[in-house]
Amino acid sequence: MALDPDSLSNDVLMVLNEPDTLLYISAESVKELVVAYKKKRLGTKKWKTAEEMVKAIEDVFYVQILPLKKEHLETFSRLRTNDAMAHNDPSDHMIISHAITEDMTLVSSDTRFPFYRRQGLKLLYNER
Repeated sequence: MALDPDSLSNDVLMVLNEPDTLLYISAESVKELVVAYKKKRLGTKKWKTAEEMVKAIEDVFYVQILPLKKEHLETFSRLRTNDAMAHNDPSDHMIISHAITEDMTLVSSDTRFPFYRRQGLKLLYNER
């Protein structure tokens, strides 16, 4: 959304442009963003520091960072993984668990995520 708005599908843009839409991001996603920033793979030209990037999530983009709680870990512990597509990324599984537990729609372009709909994931797939 911040670095490549052209990669967003019309369906996702419609949701983002709704005046009543509240946007949230999992603390696990923020951790992944910080790691990518520190490895110089993300946003190093837009922000001077990783901390500045984290602050911009809420202060510039008005996306609330949701902390991880015990309930999210319980969902994570029950989650069946998409072994058929070799989906073994624990951060992805935590983000999916966060969305399932909070009963929130997750926006993603990851082709392995639709598998988790059977476990309660509400997914808005961002087809590029």
